[in-house]
Amino acid sequence: MRKDLGSLPAVFPMPVLMVATYGDDGKVDVMNVAWGGICAMDKIALNLAADRKTLKNIRAKQAFTVSLADEAHIKEADFFGIASGNKMDDKFERSGLHAVKSDKVDAPIIQEFPIALECKVAEIRDSFGEVKVVGEIVNVNADESVLDANGKINAGKLNALMFDQFQMNYYKVGEVAGKAWNAGKDLMKK
Repeated sequence: MRKDLGSLPAVFPMPVLMVATYGDDGKVDVMNVAWGGICAMDKIALNLAADRKTLKNIRAKQAFTVSLADEAHIKEADFFGIASGNKMDDKFERSGLHAVKSDKVDAPIIQEFPIALECKVAEIRDSFGEVKVVGEIVNVNADESVLDANGKINAGKLNALMFDQFQMNYYKVGEVAGKAWNAGKDLMKK
């Protein structure tokens, strides 16, 4: 039996994205964003509330990085979601994490997160009471520890976090369930 639950943002899993920018003062700002994802081969879309410091920084610098949060840094990733850069001037410093400047865009790369998408702004527009930011991915920077022997990202090594808005939990990406573009091949024969 099925039950109607009404209108909910019922998509799972949702990646736990760390969006990093520089403020006008050069300070690193990081925000935990659940409402975002790939929207084209070289584009990522983020939905942000209009009052976010990170959005102000994105507008000013026209650049940002997006990192995938991992299990090893769940405490810091969650902190970036509950602390506001508008109210906490030392937010990044409190995390104990480290940043280096991207050499591709005017934004920081958080060293502890295994992957960073270096993005320049492609579009910013108001959408449904929030602001949609579309970034052009100009480079993906990855720690060698998450690469396979061919230099490709191995999702199994990431221990990437996923957000569950139903129960307000984080999960980590685990084992392979099947091969994409292969698991359904038998149905093509009918």
